Amino acid sequence: MMDNKMICTEQFENVVEGGETIGFAFLGRLPYYRGLGLSMVEDIQVSVDGEEIAREAIRFSVRGKTYTLDEMETVYDDRWNFGEKARIIALKPGGLAPGAHKISFAVRMRVSYLPFVPTTRDTKELALAA
Repeated sequence: MMDNKMICTEQFENVVEGGETIGFAFLGRLPYYRGLGLSMVEDIQVSVDGEEIAREAIRFSVRGKTYTLDEMETVYDDRWNFGEKARIIALKPGGLAPGAHKISFAVRMRVSYLPFVPTTRDTKELALAA
């Protein structure tokens, strides 16, 4: 139901650190109506133009704190709230070329009352400014 609202269309950009382009970032929303503690986000998957980004190359940033996905497994004092836009960073040396790119974003989350672990996906074409 909320899968088509996961990828936000604003702030799609390359990430530059120390004068070097190290990847790209976009804003994403949690596809769950209550919000979750970060340790309950089991996995985040990102692909760009059909190329899967490795789990180790994904970073999650919310309210000024950035985590690897492995670090998130033990974060019990921070949350991803309903409607909150988190910055999803994909490390990809050189980043992306300007223009349109097909971004796919999936979140697997642990919800206490569900007997399964749902994975919700969204795909959008976003334009990277020159």
